[in-house]
Amino acid sequence: MIPIIDGVIKLGQTVLEARVVKTKAAAEAEAKIMINRSEQDGAWEAQMAAATQGSWKDEAWTIMFIVIIVACFLPWTQDTVREGFVVLDTVTPDWFKNAVYLSIGASFGVRGIGIVKGTKK
Repeated sequence: MIPIIDGVIKLGQTVLEARVVKTKAAAEAEAKIMINRSEQDGAWEAQMAAATQGSWKDEAWTIMFIVIIVACFLPWTQDTVREGFVVLDTVTPDWFKNAVYLSIGASFGVRGIGIVKGTKK
């Protein structure tokens, strides 16, 4: 009877070892995928940074935001700013809003686009 119990125990150990090996292999594969994605993202961002050197796009968006912020504090421009935001929020087509988001995202970094749209923190 003891040889049967030993056989069942060895079989159970073999099954558990196989599961551990399978789980470890899956975890290692997932880790490699994540590292690869991270390296690809970093390479893409480096290429985009190099491609935008000498571009005024970033500065243009920054200047636009500064002008809007300053206009919010000037009493004679506050109504215009308020009306502009209402129009942008209610009348502007989604395709145009998305184009603006993409433009800003390309300028300040694609990872920041969720922050601009308010979907990421």
